[in-house]
Amino acid sequence: MDEQQTPELTKGQKKKLVFVLSLILTFTVMNGTMFNVAIPDIAEDFDLIPSQVTWVMTGYILIFAVGALMYGKLADMYPIKRLLTIGIILFASGAAIGLFAQNYPMLLAARFIQAAGGATIPALAFIIPARFMPKERGRVFGTVSAVVAFASGVGPIVGGLLGGAFDWRLLFIVSVISLAAIPFLRAWLPDEETRPGTIDIVGALLIAAGVSGMLFFITMFSFAGLAAAVAAGCFFVLHIRRHPAPFIDPSMLKDRDYTTAVLTSFLGTSVMFGMIFIVPIMARALYDLDTMQIGLLLFPGAMGAALLGQKGGRLVEKHGSYPVLRSAFILAVSGSFLISTFTGLPPVFVAFCIMIQYMAFPLIQSSTANLLSDIIPSGKNGVGMGMFNLMNFMSGAVSSAVFGAFLDLERTDLQLNPLARSEAVFLYSNLFLFISLTAITALFIFTRQFRGKRVGLPSSSQETA
Repeated sequence: MDEQQTPELTKGQKKKLVFVLSLILTFTVMNGTMFNVAIPDIAEDFDLIPSQVTWVMTGYILIFAVGALMYGKLADMYPIKRLLTIGIILFASGAAIGLFAQNYPMLLAARFIQAAGGATIPALAFIIPARFMPKERGRVFGTVSAVVAFASGVGPIVGGLLGGAFDWRLLFIVSVISLAAIPFLRAWLPDEETRPGTIDIVGALLIAAGVSGMLFFITMFSFAGLAAAVAAGCFFVLHIRRHPAPFIDPSMLKDRDYTTAVLTSFLGTSVMFGMIFIVPIMARALYDLDTMQIGLLLFPGAMGAALLGQKGGRLVEKHGSYPVLRSAFILAVSGSFLISTFTGLPPVFVAFCIMIQYMAFPLIQSSTANLLSDIIPSGKNGVGMGMFNLMNFMSGAVSSAVFGAFLDLERTDLQLNPLARSEAVFLYSNLFLFISLTAITALFIFTRQFRGKRVGLPSSSQETA
């Protein structure tokens, strides 16, 4: 969308828009974190091993990932108000099906429908500030990231209460309530005109096929899945060379600043998704915690992240994206290494370590979004931020699948962290050590590319540059 066509919003309208963004994000994020703590119960109900039950999260995230880029592209063509309305209706419809899920395939179908609609919300949540509030985008990105962290903390508690006291299927009720947000977004989102453009459906299907095949290979050691992934990847490369408006714009991938920011966000987000996926299974296996107690284990970290996330936007506006993002990666490295070292101690110590790692999440999200807003060319905001969301959610799908496959081992006598306390914790200690090394890799790549560059600087610095 060109700058001239961007609706001018008053201060009151911007506040209302941030409110409705926060409202719908709360429902979406809670939907994810509630089901994280219920994973052990779902596995028990349907007699599933970790690599199978991971598809409750992995399949959801896979559709979320492709949908995030698809909706980003659609946002360059269709009014955001219309896209969000359709998305929330789909999201709530999937939840209604999940309420009555009597078998695993029905549960997966419900989650997939939810994902198809829910993908609109985080995809557009990072486009709306860049489009309608460019001067305040750093602060709004911080608010959005804080809401994500807050909702991720409330989610485990709500999930623990409903799942522990009643049944995990009742968790879907929260998502059905998201329908209440539609009147507000219809009233407060600016009106926009439909713009010309095309959607590369074939490209989207090839990406989905490639990622699905790779996940089947990781979770089930299916070489047919690997072959399908390689074939889909080859066809996609040929396809984007010929298509006039490909699903992924090759010209944007030639920008090293853009690709580095997206890659390091991919790695950083995989660190966070990995932690959130492993902790509930680890807590049940090592500490025999119930669903409510697992929620309480994650809660302090999510609340700490919410409090830090509220200041994250102001930190980005004052100091720029570069130092904030470097600090976030350092937090992720430190937290995951501490979990690797102290797993096996009483849960209160583990909760403290989780909090350190958790606090990295809103800073990674808000500072990367602000950095990309400076890098992405005018008129490609939707697809550029869509690619950012695609890679973030793909990282969640891949990390959950990889860690789910390793968790099938249940135990190992291999000790990678010399500070690990006993053989009973070696498997979890090793996984968190790997997560720490992933965060170190992200920190190294990011620092090497952006040190000394004039992107993602404070607003005042950019104006005088």
